Formats: sequence, structure tokens, C-alpha cells
Amino acid sequence: MPRPTLRTLAKTLGLSRTTISDALRGSPRVNKDTLARVRSAAAAAGYQRNPLTGEVMSQLRRSNGQMVRGTLAALEIIDHPRAVHIQRYNTAVLQGAIERADQLGFKIEHFEATRDELRLTRIDDILHAGGIRGLVVLPSSGFPDLSSLTWSSLTAVYADYFIDRPALHCVCPDHYRSMYVALQTLHARGFRKPGMVIDASFDERLQCRWEGAFLAIQNVLPDIRKLPLLRFTELTKASFLAWYRKNEPDVVLSHSTEVIDWMKECGARIPEIHGFLCLNSLRATVPCASLDHQPRELGARAAELVIGHVIQNEFGPPAMPSLTSIPARWTEGPTIRLSAPLATAAAAPAPGARRPAAGKR
Repeated sequence: MPRPTLRTLAKTLGLSRTTISDALRGSPRVNKDTLARVRSAAAAAGYQRNPLTGEVMSQLRRSNGQMVRGTLAALEIIDHPRAVHIQRYNTAVLQGAIERADQLGFKIEHFEATRDELRLTRIDDILHAGGIRGLVVLPSSGFPDLSSLTWSSLTAVYADYFIDRPALHCVCPDHYRSMYVALQTLHARGFRKPGMVIDASFDERLQCRWEGAFLAIQNVLPDIRKLPLLRFTELTKASFLAWYRKNEPDVVLSHSTEVIDWMKECGARIPEIHGFLCLNSLRATVPCASLDHQPRELGARAAELVIGHVIQNEFGPPAMPSLTSIPARWTEGPTIRLSAPLATAAAAPAPGARRPAAGKR
């Protein structure tokens, strides 16, 4: 039996091949009754569309036979006022997405919107009018609500930890693994009393991944003194000094670099005896050791995933949203010594090594 084609379906249904093709792609130009009739007939005939060929032909038509080039959108929900480090982070994510998309033959148009549904509706109209079906959603300070977009003909990846309106595939930093490796590195350099200063709302947004890893690895590393965390809703000098003087950590991990001066007020000798690690390099206001969350890599990975869905003709919110995570990169700085003091290095096993049981040497 001959394999069904667009031509045979068009002849059977009395429609043009363009209408058949548009219906199979889910184009909004085809009314719902016709779309249902075409898809039913295609399924009955055993027709299988090649999504790669369809996308290439679509791009050829839009480019008048010139170089095949698709278009994606990068959507950014803007809150005012917006912190400088968030603006820098999103700029890096966008740049990574643009660079990777260009390598794969796509360009990216950047759209900004507030949390106003009317603006999102306007952007939705622009996307469909321009035939843009792939969307990279840039990180937002809260949890964005994109449910008003027409998802039947869109695919998207969120370049942050979590989104549920609708639930999408996400690409984000691996906060848990990054903390784990950071504490291993600090332990190897002789620090035995790590203390963490963390914004409670920020960590809760990540389902306590920073705190969870910080507490978990202390059960593995030898000779660690477990100190209580300083969790805050608003960090003040007085609260920090009280916590620091009571617990006397030898290294502090925090997003806030202002605590470096507060540590020195308490007599901290950085980096000879004490240390400081900034948990996000883009939030550092002074030179210091830090974790680089590699936002350009996150943007690049998000673009790759979106392009894959477009090529495979996979539109709409995924049935099983996935999370892709990328670990942070340690960045050296003047607030962490490069090696352990000799006495500490001689006494302590290497990071991850188990201490010998009593009576066994």
C-alpha cells in the first residue's frame, strides 16, 4: 500500500497541501474543525510527518531560499527596581543563549514584560505572527505566571530552578553539588569551623539546597566543628557580630561581601587564619573568592533544549518536566588561602577520606 503523503491527504479531503501542512503543524491559521478533521484522517491513513523536514521547509519559505535560519524568543519578566546582580546575571544567560543559538542556525529576539498579563498577551500575538515557536524564559525574581500564552504551539525552557504555571523543563545552577565541592575545597585548605550566613527566603526558594548540602557534608568531612547557621530576613551588622563572636567560625560563606569588614572588626586575619567565600561571584562588591554559577553555560544549554524541541515538533508544556543542573566553578580570590597551614595539613586526612576506626592504624 503506497505511503500516505500531503498530496494524497489533500486529494482525499479536498483541501490544499498548504492547509494540510498547516493543520499538521498546529498552525493557528487553521480553524479547529478543519484541524481535527485533517489530524483524524492522517492518523487513520498512518501518515507520519518528518518534523525536521517540515521545519527546514518552513524556514526556507520565510527566508526566500536564503540561508536556513530559525528564530527563538527570550522572554524576561522585569521587576522594578531590579538588583544590579540580577541584571548582570540575566544578561549573561541571554548572551549564552544567543551565542549557542547562532551556532545552531537560529537567532534570538529579546522580549521584556512586567507581571502584567496584557503585556504577555501582546507578546503572545507577536510570537505567533512571526512564526516564533521556541522560547527561552530568563530567570525571574519570583515564580513567573506564563499560563496566558498559547502553549499549544509553543515550547519553552526556563533558565532557573522552578516554574509551575505552566510546568516547564528547567536549566539551573547545581546549588547542592556546588556547596558540597566548596566545603571539600575549604576543608582541604585547613578550615575546620565553617559558618554560613544565608537569606532565608532565598534558600527556601531553592528548597534549602544551600543549607541542605552545608549540613550534610559536615557528617562526612573529619574534624569539622558544626556551627549554627545565621539565617536572616534582613542582615544587620549587629546580628552578624553577635553570631560571629559567639561561634568564631574560621571561614564564612555568604552572598553578602559586606561581612568581610565585619569579620575584620572582630579580629579576623584574612586570608592567613580566616577566610570568606562569596556564594555568587556576581554579587561580590569587592575582590574575593567566589562561586561562578556560569550563567552563559546555562543560557547555552537552555537554547539547545528549546531548539531540540522545535526540530522534533514537540510543543506544549511537557508531560514530565525535567531539571538540568550545571555546577558552579570555584574562582580564586584574596579571601581564601591557597593551601592548608602545615600543622593542619599534616593532621587531617584528605577531603572525603574516612578516619581509621579505633584500634586500627
